[in-house]
Amino acid sequence: MTFINYDLDFFAWTQQQAELLRNQKINQLDWSNLAEEIEGMGRYEKRQLESRLEVLIMHLLKWQFQPNLRSRSWQLTIKEQRMRLNRLLTENPSLKSSLEDGKEKIYPLAIISAEKETGLSIFPENCPYQLSEILSLDFFPESN
Repeated sequence: MTFINYDLDFFAWTQQQAELLRNQKINQLDWSNLAEEIEGMGRYEKRQLESRLEVLIMHLLKWQFQPNLRSRSWQLTIKEQRMRLNRLLTENPSLKSSLEDGKEKIYPLAIISAEKETGLSIFPENCPYQLSEILSLDFFPESN
């Protein structure tokens, strides 16, 4: 078997590694790069969680601080992000432990996104929503 170089043809390398795994040819596996790729897959899932949280919180801020501009589109975006977050957490339950940290980490980014979209600079310094509220399909913040 000709071994495919990870750096020269990533796709072909993935296919070869999968075949080696299926055939349990563990001595022929590229262990170092396999470990790196598996870690990368985990980081990707965590980035998805943070990205969804950011978009969701940004829309909750817009909903709360621009009540006169509320639209069905915003409502559906909030619902969609919640559903995608819930699916991500169902498929990756260990990510639940990252939620609170993720919320605090991305909140400043959500503010920037909300400020860019609204032109407002009135958002609270700390996230005004509890995780249970953010994830609840029924929660929509009241106007200030």
